[in-house]
Amino acid sequence: MDNLIINQGFPLLSFLIFFPLAGAAVMLFFRDESFARFWTLAITTITALVSIPLVTGFDTTTARFQFVEAHAWIPRFNISYILGIDGISILLVMMTTFIMPFCVLASWRYIKTRVTPFMVCLLIMETSMLGVFMALDFVLFYILWEFMLIPMYLLIAIWGGPRKVYASIKFFLYTLAGSILLLVAIIALYLQNGSFFIPDMMWQNYSQTFQILVFLAFFLAFAIKVPMFPFHTWLPAAHVEAPTAGSVILASILLKMGTYGFLRFCLPITPDATFILAEPILWLSIAGIIYGGFTALAQSDMKKLIAYSSVGHMGFVTLGIFLLNTRGMEGAIMQMINHGVTTGALFLCVGMIYERTHSRELSVAAGVGRYMPWYVTFLVFFSLSSFGFPGTNSFIGEFLVLAGAFDVNVTLALAAIPGAVLAAAYMLRMLQRIVWGGTNNPDQSYLTDLNVREIITLTPFLIFVFWIGLKPQPFLDLMNTSVVALLEQLNTWQQHGVAMNMILQ
Repeated sequence: MDNLIINQGFPLLSFLIFFPLAGAAVMLFFRDESFARFWTLAITTITALVSIPLVTGFDTTTARFQFVEAHAWIPRFNISYILGIDGISILLVMMTTFIMPFCVLASWRYIKTRVTPFMVCLLIMETSMLGVFMALDFVLFYILWEFMLIPMYLLIAIWGGPRKVYASIKFFLYTLAGSILLLVAIIALYLQNGSFFIPDMMWQNYSQTFQILVFLAFFLAFAIKVPMFPFHTWLPAAHVEAPTAGSVILASILLKMGTYGFLRFCLPITPDATFILAEPILWLSIAGIIYGGFTALAQSDMKKLIAYSSVGHMGFVTLGIFLLNTRGMEGAIMQMINHGVTTGALFLCVGMIYERTHSRELSVAAGVGRYMPWYVTFLVFFSLSSFGFPGTNSFIGEFLVLAGAFDVNVTLALAAIPGAVLAAAYMLRMLQRIVWGGTNNPDQSYLTDLNVREIITLTPFLIFVFWIGLKPQPFLDLMNTSVVALLEQLNTWQQHGVAMNMILQ
């Protein structure tokens, strides 16, 4: 418990988790669709505002878990209700709370049937996602990890596109398979430690064989969630068929659960296995970057294009994590946030054009810049951010990851660079078609530009594109101490292992 800063005041983390769930419970007694929209917007907005003290009160000088709430839950099995955040999780928590109100706004007119159940699913999703980033007990973590599957499955299966049944079942089965492996790893660690308290499982002298087996179980569970190449095939289908809010939640938050799992569990719980298996994971990340870029370049469906771009962007995240140096890891966490902001905004843009044209094909949207100047203005900036244009948020993340890669292996870094070039190619191709089109554009004189609600929805994303891009230091400060502490412990562990091998020889 020495690495915990116990919260003695208002239980802020518990409020953030259970307030959306309470809001969802209230809606079960009301059928009015307008009430459901306004109520959900109010609940998610209040949750976002209440989360601000997490940043203002966060101590950037310590790597300990902060705002900790600890209560006995099932003492017989040493299961506790323990919540806490550190520099690795705080930005993910903040991104979750601030993106959810805009998911509600994006669904204001997009969702026309079963509005109340849809909004209930959004609020349940918020509870489970926040809980995953805050839980410090493995049973609590696993319950919330699994809890997320049901509302996400329903969002796709009920409000999705023509192939929604296929996409929702594929998403559910892939993620469930990973979850079973995660559960096996958790049970194995419990049998070793006699507790489900996550910090107590870190930096223990497990045997190398045990670490490798646990690491592989963790890796498959989290690689599916990211998703890493070649475990990515569920993602394009889920993105394409999901409603706009579902795609935003998937891209901005759910994918980050996998990379968060690598940072929170794989590195500190199985450090020996991390050093042994880091290199093949780095090359898998490179494969994902290149594959995602080429596949996105071949798409004519805007949503598929952005979905495959996520495979490439998340490849940069896993690359940064397993470089095991400060630049790479900070770049990876920054890129987790940047991807959530930029790709979430791009999916919002796709949803807005789909509401008008009822198509996601580039050929149908060709030349809309003539009639929708506000729309293409936002789209241009988000597209520039997506391929890491200097001055935008993604540039900082990719720069740090590539700098960290050059520190480790020049060949590895050079292999990742084509991914950035491909990103520019497919995003500029999409922009050219949408903004100008060709000589035979379809008639789009019926199109109307963005309304006030849509501009309000997109503007905060644009603010963060330039805020992070031009002044990233406050975001780096939040994570730096925790990242440095994690890497120092990893380096100490590696040096101890080398010394032991020399003694044994």
